[in-house]
Amino acid sequence: MTARDLLARDRRSVWHPYNASPAVGPIYPVRRAEGTRLYLEDGRELVDGMSSWWAAIHGYGHPALVEAIERQAKDMAHVMFGGLTHRPAVELSEKLASLAPDPLERVFLCDSGSVSVEVAIKMALQYQQGRGRPKKQSLLTVRGGYHGDTFGAMATCDPVNGMHTLFRGALPEHHFVPPPSPSFGEPWDEAHIGELKGRLEQRGGEIAAVILEPVVQGAGGMRFYSPRYLERVRELCDEHGALLILDEIATGFGRTGRLFGCEHAGIAPDIMCLGKALTGGMMTAAATLATGEVAAGIRDSAPGLFMHGPTFMANPLAAAVSLASIDLLLQSDWQARVAAIEEQLVRELAPCRELAQVKDVRALGGIGVVELCDPVDMDVVQPAFVDRGVWIRPFGRLVYTMPPFVIEQGDLSRITGAITQVVRDHT
Repeated sequence: MTARDLLARDRRSVWHPYNASPAVGPIYPVRRAEGTRLYLEDGRELVDGMSSWWAAIHGYGHPALVEAIERQAKDMAHVMFGGLTHRPAVELSEKLASLAPDPLERVFLCDSGSVSVEVAIKMALQYQQGRGRPKKQSLLTVRGGYHGDTFGAMATCDPVNGMHTLFRGALPEHHFVPPPSPSFGEPWDEAHIGELKGRLEQRGGEIAAVILEPVVQGAGGMRFYSPRYLERVRELCDEHGALLILDEIATGFGRTGRLFGCEHAGIAPDIMCLGKALTGGMMTAAATLATGEVAAGIRDSAPGLFMHGPTFMANPLAAAVSLASIDLLLQSDWQARVAAIEEQLVRELAPCRELAQVKDVRALGGIGVVELCDPVDMDVVQPAFVDRGVWIRPFGRLVYTMPPFVIEQGDLSRITGAITQVVRDHT
């Protein structure tokens, strides 16, 4: 079957993310993926600059991860988690609790990042009920955030400029304040937290939790903001009886140069969401971590149980490969790798600053961003990247890269060179 045949069959039955059906815009059939390369059905080879939506931090087909899945599949591919348990789930929960900032200690294993956010929201609401604060039923967050595509998660995404405005009338209405500031590395002033502080002072009696992406606002705009903002949010949550939920789905497992983004601020949330790189991009899996206090509050709420239970939660294959991925990360010199990626991104994306169509260029950890003045034309820009032998998937006004941590210097230069050329010639 040729690439053309596969695309024709795709158009007859497949519905792609954030797309129409049949698909509009270019679609590229992949035959296999290995290391930091995607090999297309038509014979072309692409350097992966996206880590498959930020998840494949070890590249593709790493032997240790493949072996973990194969070994676990021989014993047990799946078993329901209601009334049962198994070694991979217990060991993964112990591992996550040991790595997460204290006092996070309870781990709810689920099957996608959006679901982990849904779990976090439900935990916060049940906790407040259990603590005798039933009026605390809404959330406070910032504009420019992104927390997932399911309904509860969508309701905490930017209601005006986010991708979910179509559903605004059907979603719960939460409290929004301006995006966090100042930018990462810029001087702090207490005025930066003024509106969030004011909202908690005015409406704290109805706010169950504050939810944020720590240090990096991901799909909502790739903004990097001051860790001091997080520190003050932690203090204000404590003052007003609100839980702090940190969405570490994109930032967790080293992407910002720290194991978790909240480590930049030296704080711990009450609830933490993990996903994406948890399995090294091998399978879908996620987790929601909570403190013992949150667990106790839920025990004290009617009916004394947490009311959530995905069919595939704690899937043994996903748990086993998550353990292998975490071990692989921790046994490597990942901090030095990510620091080297950041330094190279800063240096090699700098020429984009001179382009008239560029609004900003920034890098943090394994994230490099070129922000444009106007949205890109994906029908033009996407093929231009493929023609240059790299896989970059821009959105809106953002051309960005989040490469695998194992990327070699020459391949990263190929990515940054392609970004500079495509932004210069096609935007």
